[in-house]
Amino acid sequence: MYNYNIMIGLGANLAGPAGVPAQALVAALKMLVDSGFALRAVSRFYRSPAFPAGSGPDYVNACAWLAGAGRPAEILAQLHKVEAALGRVRTTRWAARGIDLDLLALGDAVLPDAETQATWRALPLERQMQVAPETLILPHPRLAERAFVLVPLAEIAPRWRHPATGRTVMEMLAALDRAEKAALEPFLAPMAEIGGLSSADQPTK
Repeated sequence: MYNYNIMIGLGANLAGPAGVPAQALVAALKMLVDSGFALRAVSRFYRSPAFPAGSGPDYVNACAWLAGAGRPAEILAQLHKVEAALGRVRTTRWAARGIDLDLLALGDAVLPDAETQATWRALPLERQMQVAPETLILPHPRLAERAFVLVPLAEIAPRWRHPATGRTVMEMLAALDRAEKAALEPFLAPMAEIGGLSSADQPTK
């Protein structure tokens, strides 16, 4: 068994069994806690434009820092189990959905290996829209490109450093287009009672 700092991204842009998208995110977090993960921190929830543009309603996005044990594939399977319980049916790539849980990083793990991770990280956008990896790629290969991931992640883990590129969350965020970052609209998180963490407590790997 392994113990990890687990970074996940949460998103939804359709209503589902738990209610509107923000309620789906809250329900997913509660289900993860019930399944044995420790919830260390949750970002604010953000409204963000769907990607690709015009593919559906605006999303509600957030990031969470969990702690837990298990093999990487087991952790991913647990995320998929929560998605299924909340009505997720996988259809076309990047389709609108009632819940989406992305495994962003497990501490400083690079999976399945540095070369494969780098290949997927460098994949052009047109190929990203056509193909999906058949194995778990960590850190998430699109992590550094997405404001809807990095903006909330910077609230809970600004000093976390990408184990393959060496860049921190704040450095990756600073490299993004200003307009893309400005398109995100924060609103009060329903789980604000969890509170933030001191800078000394924030994960760096």
